[in-house]
Amino acid sequence: MADRVLFRFMTVTDYEEEEKFLSEQHKEGWKLCKYWLPGIYLFDKCVPEDVVYRLDFEQAEKSEKTEYLQLYNDYGWEYLFDVNGFSYFRKRAGSEERELEIFSDNESRIEMVERVFKRRMIPLLMVFFSCVMLQLVIQFLNWNERGDPFAKGFVIFFTILFGLYLYLFIHCGRKIRWLKRKYMKE
Repeated sequence: MADRVLFRFMTVTDYEEEEKFLSEQHKEGWKLCKYWLPGIYLFDKCVPEDVVYRLDFEQAEKSEKTEYLQLYNDYGWEYLFDVNGFSYFRKRAGSEERELEIFSDNESRIEMVERVFKRRMIPLLMVFFSCVMLQLVIQFLNWNERGDPFAKGFVIFFTILFGLYLYLFIHCGRKIRWLKRKYMKE
């Protein structure tokens, strides 16, 4: 069992913040050993050291996965695990700055952000409109017809879910736009 458990909620577009958080934990003597969705980090006690964590969103086929991981290994990155399409890597700091990056240029960073959007946000958006919105509209139209408190609770539940989804879409959309602008300027 892990020595320390922390909860941090981060969306798929907050990967840079997650990398920084993991590096800070390692500097304090806590190395990442496992991650469970939705934001439960398990750490083991370790000697505090300057370690850089990087996440890559690459869903390589099983036949290509070995080559993908070997490429990172050749550049000194330790592969940890995959969670929700993201591969987690770490490497001792102290090398040149460019050796601590997993992306060769900003175009490849932008491609990763677009892959995250296409593979995570678009399906989530479709689920949202096909399920949540449909149920919300149906329940709202029947609000006054039935005095059933369960039905009203259902409407309240889906209204809260609607607000959560709306927040996530706005947050992720803004973050994707911000990341694209940031990497295009550099």
